[in-house]
Amino acid sequence: MTELTKKRPEFRNINAFKDLTTYRLPPAGWVSILHRASGGLMFILLPLIVWMFDTSVSSELSFDTFSAAFSTGLGFIPGWFFKLVVLAIIWAYLHHLIAGVRHLYMDSFHAVSKAFGKSSALVTLVLSIGLTVVLGAKLFGLY
Repeated sequence: MTELTKKRPEFRNINAFKDLTTYRLPPAGWVSILHRASGGLMFILLPLIVWMFDTSVSSELSFDTFSAAFSTGLGFIPGWFFKLVVLAIIWAYLHHLIAGVRHLYMDSFHAVSKAFGKSSALVTLVLSIGLTVVLGAKLFGLY
């Protein structure tokens, strides 16, 4: 009788060095990981965000300092690197916002299906990257 029953799969611990490199994470998994990473990035860069806001609104002289940081740099940090850090903040904010709205929608309307999870994750990735590219082009002076 045991020969006729289907063998159940064996679950084992994974080898992080061998198995994680071949594992294909679904789009919802990427969005989840990036949602956490974007929140962490915004938290780590919060002092820079506060400095940018304070410098941009304090006075006309401080606004000139703020503007010069983007063009010529600030201290030993070149302007292009400052722009890259700000671009990372822009991406983190946009991704965290869009993924957060996605999670709120799923929680509110109980939209928890595999198909909706995949499609909404792809929309989240495309929107956050697309908007970041548009704003990054503006930041780097392409239009």
